[in-house]
Amino acid sequence: MTFTWGVATSAYQIEGAAFKDGRTASIWDTFARDVVGETGEVACDHYHRMTDDVQLIKSLGVDAYRFSVSWTRVQPGGRGPANPAGLDFYDRLVDELLAAGIDPWLTLYHWDLPQELEDAGGWPNRDTAYRFAEYSSFVVDRLQDRVRNWGTVNEPWCVAYLGYEHGVHAPGRKDFGAALDATHHLLLGHGLVASSLRRDGNIVGPALNIGTATPASDDPLDVAAARLADGMGTRIFLDPIARGSYPDDVLAHLDARGFALPILDGDLKIISAPIDILGVNFYFGQDFSGYDLDGNTADAAGLPVVREIYPDVPRTALNWPITPDRFTTLLRRLHDDYGIPLAVTENGAVYDDVPDATGFIADHERTAYIAAHVDAVFAARAAGADVRGYFAWSLMDNFEWAEGYAKRFGLVHVDYETQVRTPKRSALWFRDRVRSGA
Repeated sequence: MTFTWGVATSAYQIEGAAFKDGRTASIWDTFARDVVGETGEVACDHYHRMTDDVQLIKSLGVDAYRFSVSWTRVQPGGRGPANPAGLDFYDRLVDELLAAGIDPWLTLYHWDLPQELEDAGGWPNRDTAYRFAEYSSFVVDRLQDRVRNWGTVNEPWCVAYLGYEHGVHAPGRKDFGAALDATHHLLLGHGLVASSLRRDGNIVGPALNIGTATPASDDPLDVAAARLADGMGTRIFLDPIARGSYPDDVLAHLDARGFALPILDGDLKIISAPIDILGVNFYFGQDFSGYDLDGNTADAAGLPVVREIYPDVPRTALNWPITPDRFTTLLRRLHDDYGIPLAVTENGAVYDDVPDATGFIADHERTAYIAAHVDAVFAARAAGADVRGYFAWSLMDNFEWAEGYAKRFGLVHVDYETQVRTPKRSALWFRDRVRSGA
C-alpha cells in the first residue's frame, strides 16, 4: 500500500494579504482583531512568497502538501460570482506544486467563514451549508483537472464548539444550541460537496480532530462519562458520515438537556454520501470521570458529570499531554469501527523554540514528539489499520488562531520581522524519515 508523506498549513494562518486582490474579511479577521489582538493580515506572507515556499516544501522530500483555500479570496462576501484573482492564486500554487513533484491535497474549509455569512447567522443558519457548496463549486471547477485529493471541512468540532459554544474561537459566540445547529450544518455542507466531488472521480473526505476518551477508572460512572464524551466529540460526526444516523445515546443526552439537532428529511442521506478517506487530526488523548472535583455525580441541572482529565504524562508548551500510544489505539479503533481508509492530516506540537547564535533551532522535543507519533502510525498499520498517509502540522510557524504568534508548531522557523524561513532540527529529521520510506 502506498504511503503518503506530507506537511500541512491553512490559508488564514500563513497567507497574509488579507485585503488584497479582492479578498474580504472572514470571521477570523474580525475575531483576531477584536479579541486576539494580533491578526493574520501579514502572517507568513505566503501570498507573495508562494513560489519560494513550494521550493521549501520540495526540500523536505515530501510527497504531498495539504493546504486550504480562503473562501473570501475566492468568493468575497460569501455570495455572488467567483473572484478571478483569488482563483488565479490557487491555480498558480497548484501548478507550482505539480512542477515540483508535490501532490496537492486541498481543503475547502479551514475555519475562515466570510464575515457577511456570519452576520446572516453563520453555521447555525442552514443556508450557510448551501453557500459553502456554491463556493466549493468555483474551486472545483477551476482546479479539479489537476487536484485529486479534496478535503471538505476541517475540524468541524472546533468550528462548532470552540466557535459557537465556548466562544474561544471565531466567531466568539456562547450558545450550545447554536453549536448543535452548526454541527449539523457543517456535516450537511460536507455531504453536499462530497457527493458532487465523488461523481467526478475525486478522492474526498473531511478531516476530524479526534482524541481518545478513556475512562479514568473501571467505575461504571467513569465508563459512562467517557462514552458520552466520545459520543459528543467523535461519534456525533462520524456516525452520520459513515452510518447515516446520529448515535442514539447522543440524541438521548441532547433531549435530556432540552436540545435537538435541526435534521430535515433527506439530510442524513446527503451527509452519508460515501467518502474515500477520513482525515484524522490528532494531538492528544484524554481521560474522563463521572465525578466532579467534589465527588458529585450530577451537575446543577441534574445531568451526569463528564469531567475531562489530562493524563499524567509529559506535556507540550500548550500543556497538551503527549500520548502516542493512544494514537495507535485510536487509529485501530477507527479502522475497526468504521472501515474507512485513514490519513493523518495533522499531527504536531508546540514548544518554546530558542534559536542558537546561528539562528538554528535544535528542537529536540518536537522531533521526539513527531518521531513517537510517526512510530505510532506505523504500529497501527502493522496491526492492520488502513492508514495511508501522515502530514506533519505544520510546515512553518504561523498565526496560531487564538494564541496569536506566541505559539509555534512549525517544522520551519519563521522570523516574523524579516519573513526568513529556517528549517529546524525537526524538519531535517522529518526529511530524513521521509527518505527512509518507513
